[in-house]
Amino acid sequence: MRPAIFSNMDFSHSSLFGYIEDLQELTIIERPVRRSLKTPEEIERLTVDEELSDIERAVYLLSSGQDIQGTSVVANLPVLMRQNPAETLRRVLPKIREVLHVAGVEMQLTAAVSFLTVLQEESVSIHTYSHSFLHIILQNLEHRDAGVSNAWLETLLAVIEALPKETVRHEILNPLVSKAQLSQTLQSRLVSCKIMGKVANKFEAHIIKREVLPLVKSLCQDVEYEVRTCMCRQLEHVARGVGTELTKTVVLPELVELARDEGSSVRLAAFETLVNLLDMFDADDRSQTVLPLVKSFCEKSFKADESILVSLSFHLGKLCNGLYGIFTPEQHLRFLEFYKKLSTLGLQQENGHNDNQLHLQTLEQEKKYISVRKNCAYNFPAMIVFVDPKNFHLELYSIFFCLCHDPEVPVRYTMAISFFEVAKLLNSDVYTIHKELVTLLQDESLEVLDALVGHLPEILELMTNGGENNGSESKLLSIPDLIPALTTAEQRAATSLKWRTHEKLLQKYACLPHIISSDQIYYRFLHRMLTIILTNNVLPVQKAAARTLCVYLRYNRKQEQRHEVIQKLIEQLGQGKSYWNRLRFLDTCEFIMELFSKSFFCKYFFLPVLELTHDPVANVRMKLCCLLPKVKSTLKIPTDKHLLQQLELCIRKLLCQEKDKDVLTIVKRTVLELDRMEISVDAFQKRFYENDLLDRGKERQEHLLLEMEQLEKEKQKNEGRTTNINDKMFEKKRRDSKTSSVLAKSINLSISGSSSGTSAGKEEKKSKLVRSQSFSTQILHPKYSNIDKCPNKSSATGYTSSVPGMGKSCMLSFSDDSFRTHSAGNSGNAAFSSSCSRNLFNSADQKNNGNKESQSRRMSM
Repeated sequence: MRPAIFSNMDFSHSSLFGYIEDLQELTIIERPVRRSLKTPEEIERLTVDEELSDIERAVYLLSSGQDIQGTSVVANLPVLMRQNPAETLRRVLPKIREVLHVAGVEMQLTAAVSFLTVLQEESVSIHTYSHSFLHIILQNLEHRDAGVSNAWLETLLAVIEALPKETVRHEILNPLVSKAQLSQTLQSRLVSCKIMGKVANKFEAHIIKREVLPLVKSLCQDVEYEVRTCMCRQLEHVARGVGTELTKTVVLPELVELARDEGSSVRLAAFETLVNLLDMFDADDRSQTVLPLVKSFCEKSFKADESILVSLSFHLGKLCNGLYGIFTPEQHLRFLEFYKKLSTLGLQQENGHNDNQLHLQTLEQEKKYISVRKNCAYNFPAMIVFVDPKNFHLELYSIFFCLCHDPEVPVRYTMAISFFEVAKLLNSDVYTIHKELVTLLQDESLEVLDALVGHLPEILELMTNGGENNGSESKLLSIPDLIPALTTAEQRAATSLKWRTHEKLLQKYACLPHIISSDQIYYRFLHRMLTIILTNNVLPVQKAAARTLCVYLRYNRKQEQRHEVIQKLIEQLGQGKSYWNRLRFLDTCEFIMELFSKSFFCKYFFLPVLELTHDPVANVRMKLCCLLPKVKSTLKIPTDKHLLQQLELCIRKLLCQEKDKDVLTIVKRTVLELDRMEISVDAFQKRFYENDLLDRGKERQEHLLLEMEQLEKEKQKNEGRTTNINDKMFEKKRRDSKTSSVLAKSINLSISGSSSGTSAGKEEKKSKLVRSQSFSTQILHPKYSNIDKCPNKSSATGYTSSVPGMGKSCMLSFSDDSFRTHSAGNSGNAAFSSSCSRNLFNSADQKNNGNKESQSRRMSM
């Protein structure tokens, strides 16, 4: 059968000619590669004698080498200065100075960096540096390439800080007067502006006033807006150099004039400089000069000058807090509303509020609006301080909600970064932003999650413990929402390719034992960590999960759960089929030795670790041998003498039976290290005092967990026993109350029998009425007055006189006990009924003594 591919090929003349052309194009592409190879003549010219010293080789390459070789020498200048500074300054540096006149951009940039490195490393004294290097820097400062000029300028600004005042004055400040004139080039005047800002902090105020301020005023009035902008940004440094008085009289008027400049970049620079200098202005300057300018900026930002909108949103928090003391309530509210407007700028179209608007936002506008909202998110903590944290829920919560749910990732990312600051400011009201924490934890962007995780332990601690003024109910109710959000965040990080975020998240989850209960960690997080160790393919993630699992095990409060986890670690990791799992078991054992006491490790993990000396994989045995010194350090003599014997036996077997050369080398090295080690004893020793003290502390905490678990079990048993006793007592009281109620009914019926039939019917109705009413009022019912009257009526029959101790009080006790069983009276009524019950038992004793009067009473009953 013919292959299908040949049926589609065209072997005509034109097609073949097309194939040949394609092949020729490929050869043309390859030609530059062939031409880039060096010819024998070029190789001969690039070859340098190997016997030359470093200084001689550098001089030779700078003199007769190519540009790439000269650039290499210039880049190696800091090394030459460290090795032989005198010869380098005498022979190499003059050659570099000559070459730089005709050098290209790459060598110029390299030289600027090398000169700065020599200054930072302090290879020579500052006097020698200024004598040898400063003139070269100043010569190349006005290079025609802007990138080169800026590189040399950065080097010069760093040098000015280290140079003495006199050198700066003579070598830099005096020539600066001519460089700042209008007759000079634009690049020269821009360089002069930046040097002015650096020099202003170098001298006293009177020198700056006499020599610097005239140049500053001249540059602020320059005809080029780039120069005015550059000088305006340097006015902050000038103001801090001259002090408050000169700032008020000289700098502030210049800023006010520049704030009204025709160039938008100049106005923007003036606004930012004003905000940065707020702390240098007094209250009068702020209220009379700065505040009107700021208000005009805010008004123009939406109408005519949107160029300053991004900068205004960035500095708004600093601006509001800087002017806080001079705001009237109306101005305070106006700036707050302005911030709210900026926080939702550009979202109206997305939310459908301006569907009838004809024009569409351009891409640049959308980017600008995103930057504005991002800056609002950055300033949110400052705005909380501005409105007072107590007013957060009323004034700023809606904005906080919008920023946390913003459709753009950079805005939510900024909110995630500042979330911890917001939580700290809210303090006891931190519970109000719990829903937003859950939202950011479940955000679709892992960048947002990564930003939030940085301070996650502190945020969770504030969430659970910050509400001091709130009851525990609100904190407990918040946890059911929090735990699913944490598990969801971990699962999303696990399924992504950003393993560093996953590793960071697992490391931060080690704080959960201080946040939620041991059972919640056991059922929701601990087994997940074990699964990650067993299934994840990224080593740092597995190690992070192993350490967090050990922390969970450390704070687990149930011995049964601890034993289960330990058993799984030994069976699934230490005895696992994959050698990779057995390696992770050794990593886990390292974390256990770090977090637990020595006795805990020896009890559960010492022997399983030694079993890996027989592992069939050499890598496992190698890792075990490296771990053996730490394993031996957990032993204490004489308690762990048998474990020491097991360790020595395993080492002997390794020395005798090991066949792998690499493993045997490590075993021999480990044996020497083990021989030098000293084993600690049960008693404290001065050499190991600190370590033994820490270990005793860990043991004490482990025993405390066991004792707490035992106390909880005993408490649960006692509670169960108390519950059974209470049930029995309740049943007994219920039976007694039924008996007393029956007796009360019979007594009432016998008493009412001596009366007329009408009165008997009334008494029966009244008794039913009493049983149906509540006893909370603690007022005797009219029934009791009738009961009191009944014995008086029946006295003719001899009832009252025939039974001593069973008068009206006894009858009242019966009826009251019957009443209490239906209405569940208070404790005072219970005491009253118990006293009456004692009267009943006394009467029963008199019956048993065969009293005739009591017999006649029984007959009457």
